[in-house]
Amino acid sequence: MTKFPIVAHASPEGVIAWAHGRPVTVRQFLADVNRVAAAMPVGGHVFNACTDRYRFTVGLCAALLARKATLLPPSQTTEMVRQLAAFAPDAFCLHDQPVADFAMPAVRYPEVSDAAAAGVVDIPEIPAAQVMAYVFTSGSTGTPVPHRKTWGAMARSARAAAQRLGLLDGRAWTLVGTVPPQHMFGLEATVMLALQGGAALAAATAFYPADVRDTLASVPGPRALVSSPVHLRTLVQAGMAMPPTDLVLCATAPLGRQLAAETETLFSAPLCEIYGSTETGQLATRRTAQTDTWTLVPGVSLHQRPSASGDDTETWAEGGHIEQPVPLGDAIAPLDASHFLLHGRKADVLNIAGKRTSLAYLNHQLNAIEGVQDGAFFMPDDAHEGDLRGHVVRLAAVVVAPGLTPAQVLRGLRMGIDPAFLPRPLLFAESLPRNDAGKLPRAALAALIAQLAAAHHGDTIEPPAFVIGADHPAIAGHFPGNPIVPGVVLLDHAVLGLGAALGRWLVPTQVGTVKFLSPVRPGERVEVLHQQGGDSLRFTLRSAGRDVASGTLQVRDATPPAEAAPC
Repeated sequence: MTKFPIVAHASPEGVIAWAHGRPVTVRQFLADVNRVAAAMPVGGHVFNACTDRYRFTVGLCAALLARKATLLPPSQTTEMVRQLAAFAPDAFCLHDQPVADFAMPAVRYPEVSDAAAAGVVDIPEIPAAQVMAYVFTSGSTGTPVPHRKTWGAMARSARAAAQRLGLLDGRAWTLVGTVPPQHMFGLEATVMLALQGGAALAAATAFYPADVRDTLASVPGPRALVSSPVHLRTLVQAGMAMPPTDLVLCATAPLGRQLAAETETLFSAPLCEIYGSTETGQLATRRTAQTDTWTLVPGVSLHQRPSASGDDTETWAEGGHIEQPVPLGDAIAPLDASHFLLHGRKADVLNIAGKRTSLAYLNHQLNAIEGVQDGAFFMPDDAHEGDLRGHVVRLAAVVVAPGLTPAQVLRGLRMGIDPAFLPRPLLFAESLPRNDAGKLPRAALAALIAQLAAAHHGDTIEPPAFVIGADHPAIAGHFPGNPIVPGVVLLDHAVLGLGAALGRWLVPTQVGTVKFLSPVRPGERVEVLHQQGGDSLRFTLRSAGRDVASGTLQVRDATPPAEAAPC
């Protein structure tokens, strides 16, 4: 039976944590683990809600010794805890707060003596096949989806990461985290790296810029900061000097090259971005400030396979710490056996009027605008309308940008994205509903946008618009050498734009007088303006400040045909 030791430090006197202003040795840590394991009640599952990273780690290892699986949900809301209890009715909560307001049996982290065990230290070895944790994702329906993690897979992954990141250089590294240990990245990069990479973890979760500064200054080097793009952006924008750091690790969301470079300057350290998922754990790394190319961690390989539908291919990850091959939801371009380029999630790819982009790219352009502190695009579930050559997509975006006007943000966006992808509407908020790991749950973002849109109902927002590309099939005959967009194409997209503005699928029943006032060239952005009176719509098409067409339509509502469903 394959086993891995619960800690990989060379000596019982090695430091495994910095907690409450003092170093904690492996000897003391194991004594704490045994005491907490002995205090655990009957039950095969532990909901570890400890906020102190050291206590969380002690609880995690105590559960391993007691052969209990740890439950790690994406949030600690009342509904999420209720669903955890439904998944594991024997679960109890281990917490370190004065009161635990959870609808399940709760045990407070026991106060333990500072007296470490004397004599020879017995380092427990845990079977590789033992279930260490169930890490939950929110799931597309809102029901949490459990992902089973064995001790062997997590230990192998941490050892591969320590090798790749250079933590096995004989020095005693300290890991400072802004991400909670309950999150998969926080678990891997601040807990498992400490246990299996011979490093020490900082107990406190450093969240605010002053906390990060003070925590880094309080622990010895070499130091690694484990963070996320949203936290790093806050640190860069705070304008606060930071102690020199030897390494910055980043994950949970795509990281732009500019922010990566600014982070390296702030901390005087290289930044390593980690690519992975809850299902697979870490897969690859890159130094984002210098390259777009990802390098796989030791032992992991990627393979292309036909998709279930047979009309596409998908990438599967296997080998190394991955126990079973896992399909990836990202668009990946392999370069060789160890390197690849990442083009974002397949589900995030947008196609508007023959133009392609991704939500990740749009979000990057939005957050790159000077004065934008945070921001995100949102594609509603019913956003796609139109035919295969000219979808009208009603993208929305919400920004945190004190001091900027909508016109300034839109001007900044036009410098980096095609006009077809400009948000309608563009909304402003005081903050975005990110979770502790810096992620932005889709349901929370949708609720915020609905709230802001209702509050701003009646405000002037940018009208729907479309762009007809030069590759549109109708362009070829109108006219060779001097192409213009045919009037019937303009009228067709006017109907789509009107439907987008009104939030309905429209079918014209009668076309009134239509005047085409100025030719439209391929690539020009055309805005759709309208006035409504009963079933009659008066529209004006405008491009570059000039009216190009106008007219009236009689319309009725209709159900979108099947071929107009989202791609």
